[in-house]
Amino acid sequence: MREVDRVTTERYAVPSLLLMETAASSAAHAITTRFAHKPAERRALILCGRGNNGGDGAALARQLWLAGAHADVVLFGRVEEARGDARTNFEIVRQLAGTQAHDGATPARLSFRECATDEAWSAQLLQGHYDVIVDALFGTGLTRPLAGLFRQVVHALAHLREQRAEGETTRPLIVSLDLPSGLDADSAELIGDTVRADLTVTFTAPKPANVLPPATYSNGQLISAAIGSPAALLNETASQLFLTEAADARAWLLSTRYTPDSYKNTHGHALVIAGSQHMTGAPVLACAAALRAGAGLVTVATPASAHAAVAARLMPEVMTAALAETERGAVSVAALAEAQRLSQRADVLALGPGLTSDDESTRRFVRALVEQRTTPFVLDADGLNALAPWPTELHGTDALPLVLTPHIGEMRRLLGRDDNDALVDRVQVAREFAGAHELILVLKGARTLIAAPDGRVAINPTGNAGLGTAGAGDTLTGIITGCLAQAYGTLQADADAFATVVAAVYLGGLAGDIAARERGMRTLVASDIREHLSAAVRALDAAGEQPR
Repeated sequence: MREVDRVTTERYAVPSLLLMETAASSAAHAITTRFAHKPAERRALILCGRGNNGGDGAALARQLWLAGAHADVVLFGRVEEARGDARTNFEIVRQLAGTQAHDGATPARLSFRECATDEAWSAQLLQGHYDVIVDALFGTGLTRPLAGLFRQVVHALAHLREQRAEGETTRPLIVSLDLPSGLDADSAELIGDTVRADLTVTFTAPKPANVLPPATYSNGQLISAAIGSPAALLNETASQLFLTEAADARAWLLSTRYTPDSYKNTHGHALVIAGSQHMTGAPVLACAAALRAGAGLVTVATPASAHAAVAARLMPEVMTAALAETERGAVSVAALAEAQRLSQRADVLALGPGLTSDDESTRRFVRALVEQRTTPFVLDADGLNALAPWPTELHGTDALPLVLTPHIGEMRRLLGRDDNDALVDRVQVAREFAGAHELILVLKGARTLIAAPDGRVAINPTGNAGLGTAGAGDTLTGIITGCLAQAYGTLQADADAFATVVAAVYLGGLAGDIAARERGMRTLVASDIREHLSAAVRALDAAGEQPR
């Protein structure tokens, strides 16, 4: 981001002071929107460090004041210790504050105070109650834990949050500029005491700490604001880490829209091989989700002893097939020929939900089917466990993409590691694994990651804690499978497996968010995700879902 700002100024002649002013305008808009655009009724405290983040805060204070708010600016240090654009904004605010009447006749006031001691900070806290407190202390420049006075500020804000949570007050709203102070912008891990914001307005593009847990939990609602850097500069950066946006999922929906001559075969045929004698719910969830995601045809193949129970619970649109099984009711290697025959009619194959991996015959079946696949392939749950640790000789290809969807425990097994340090840097682990085995890895969890063979990693922002429920993984497998079926049925040679999986994960999380808003997270079940998929699709492409 520093490089983007520098080049914006040098190549496009956009003054850095203008970038700071635009950043402040974006933050002011986000704050006034929260208060129904009635800033004249609000009082704001803006806490500024001496760097550019503090300069953003000073510019914000001026804009809130011009909008009618009462703005108190506290600079932790002296104006003379600041440099560049930050100092310019501090001097402007100091001069403007010096012109303000203090007789109570002026409806809006702007005050400025330098604060370098504990006593000065304590005095500031006693000045009154605020509707909003802005954290403009450090932004992206911090790499060490906060200490001294700044640590006291964080503790004071935490105390205010506790009072608010206990119902003693509904204010203040805590807003961070660019990044909550105390976070290292480049790290997902906490490095020390950190401001817990209700709202973070980050500039130009999100930073890793804005979106990766556990650091992201300090951000609250995240707004990414453009401040004047051309999109071409972002595209030129060497970053391989991306945050999925609604526009990414919408673009995929547009590319697979129904046309007047669409019918079931053009929407793709998904084959789901799943289930066992004692786990008959997983294939039902996966198949129903694949249908709801838009697959034109869905077939489930399950062990013979589970077939009747699975068929009885399926949506009537799903076709069924019985497979040879072991003595314990799991799919057997003897079923390989039938599975391959079924896959010849499919556009994508999903394997694993409810399969069990305890039987050697089942593990041989999984290995052979993956090795001899003739379609894009989604591997989940016990399909993954059957191959753990992952065989180094198994690779995906561009023509036959291989998609793995492990949760944290399954990922450790794929890596052959049980220690807690195995996934400290989830992004790097996902990137290296996907690249080494030339496959697409969907690493599930808070902020699910989708890693491509070429090193790209997409962070999915949708979803909530309510999705950590039984069957949610089977449902996600179905959604991914249904979306891949459409891509390879509709787009065929132009299908982009990575873009499709990114969109599918986004849609699944969005459906879960819509379900949680309607029903609450606590009572959410996997079927709710499936039943709200239509709302998620229509939220992104309402026009494409209307008959023409």
